[in-house]
Amino acid sequence: MTIETRKLLIVEDDKGLQKQLKWAYDDYEVFQAHDRKEALALLRSESPDVVTLDLGLPPDPDGSSEGFATLSEIMSLKPDTKVIIASGHGAHQSALDAIAMGAYDFYQKPVDIDRLGLIVERAFQLHAIEAENARLASDIGSGNRVLGRIITAAPEMLKVARTIERVAPTTASVLLLGASGTGKELLAHGVHDNSERRSGAFIAINCAAIPENLLESELFGHEKGAFTGAVKTTEGKIEQAHGGTLFLDEVGDIPLPLQVKLLRFLQERVIERIGGRKTIAVDTRIVCATHQDLDTMQREGTFREDLYYRLAEIVITIPELADRSGDPILLAKHFLNSFSAEFNPTVKGFAPDALKRIDEWKWPGNVRELENRIKRAVIMAEGKTVHADDLDLPLDDDSEDDDVLNIKVAREHTDRKVIRRALARSEGNISTAAKILGVSRPTLYDLLKQYSMQPAAEKQ
Repeated sequence: MTIETRKLLIVEDDKGLQKQLKWAYDDYEVFQAHDRKEALALLRSESPDVVTLDLGLPPDPDGSSEGFATLSEIMSLKPDTKVIIASGHGAHQSALDAIAMGAYDFYQKPVDIDRLGLIVERAFQLHAIEAENARLASDIGSGNRVLGRIITAAPEMLKVARTIERVAPTTASVLLLGASGTGKELLAHGVHDNSERRSGAFIAINCAAIPENLLESELFGHEKGAFTGAVKTTEGKIEQAHGGTLFLDEVGDIPLPLQVKLLRFLQERVIERIGGRKTIAVDTRIVCATHQDLDTMQREGTFREDLYYRLAEIVITIPELADRSGDPILLAKHFLNSFSAEFNPTVKGFAPDALKRIDEWKWPGNVRELENRIKRAVIMAEGKTVHADDLDLPLDDDSEDDDVLNIKVAREHTDRKVIRRALARSEGNISTAAKILGVSRPTLYDLLKQYSMQPAAEKQ
């Protein structure tokens, strides 16, 4: 932002002082208001970065109630605004109270124009820095995004993404294996979005969430009058995904009788609706996922072997979040930006103790648990940063059960792990990551080269 476009709002009921301040700040685009109503109207229409605010505004020019009310509304409407409070002699406590409410700084009357000018300039500089950090934070993952939706810098997930990119353009059925909350549906979207079917529908159905007696109708549809309550002919999910992709989540929960019907569709590419007498040709690609052990289910007779081989032409195993070093922090920052905009705009980032706790937690609930924790923390946070206590995570005293005895292998494993974490914390900035690691930039570059690691989005 250039100096000419920087907007300053002066909230002051003294006409003489208004003119004096406007004359002093010809480097900025200056707007003036003499009361709360005018100030808030200009805040909404012009969105100034910095505001100077006299607490003694009409109808309470000798008090501070109107000024505090104005400050409160400014912080509520535009919390990133830098508000500088005018403090008269003997009103030092009022200035401190205003800062506690979110004001940036204060100045004393009578006004020292040069001193106030320095405070205003610093406020603009800080606002610009915070705006740039917010921009970088909102763009976090632009270099750490794969498949358009997945945020990661972990080699384990990058390998998964590369596999999906190779498989997506083909007609092969894809089976995604992974624990609950690892992002199976997002990866299924990745298959669809990178295929020639991307212009078709992506239909998802959770087979475990639908009662067994309704699942057949959901998948294959039904004719009018096929059963009680079937008042009209309804297409099933397979038909709705014609020309596109059907994602069967928790495919291991499909009952055996329905597995037979699904197998027939995969073999012949035709379906019959419940109550129907004719076959319907359907061109739908199947992507499925489960957290269950389908090999064990086959041996136990609860999942058909022939169906498995039809569904599992390509099998992709998704690593758990605890095995994706650096990703918890990348994802946490992404979720914080999203949730702060929606629930608590004053929250700008994580305190160091929160980042440490996020780094150390094992995340048994994977990405879904992380998302829920960050959402709760943003809502509950009282200041501009989320602290460890806001995350409500118990201390984890478990030691790593690493059986690696070879010192060289163990050292490389540890180096890779801490480098990925440092890059995640620094959002890919090499200089910052080097400072976190306590090494020089050349040393960090040498380590990256030695371990064939390259930050997904290198920001200098």
